[in-house]
Amino acid sequence: MAEGNPYRKLERIIKGFANHRRIQILELLRRDPELSVEEVSERLNIGYQNASDHMRKLAVAGLVLKRNVGSAVRHKLTSRAESILVFCKRLK
Repeated sequence: MAEGNPYRKLERIIKGFANHRRIQILELLRRDPELSVEEVSERLNIGYQNASDHMRKLAVAGLVLKRNVGSAVRHKLTSRAESILVFCKRLK
């Protein structure tokens, strides 16, 4: 894959948030950073595996940072994700 291709990089970012559930997760983490996958799944009333898959896709797109705290993994938004939420709000 041509990682240096700026269009491919942009595509990966867009695919990372091109899902209503992932946008919900971004908004949730904006309001309440440092949540675990389990907390995200509970707050959005979705399955753990589903939440985990969405969080992985957000991380691959560079929209979520992971931090280990003991046995838990905490997630927070990157500055790119903050910009995307502003962009999404303008589209509404």
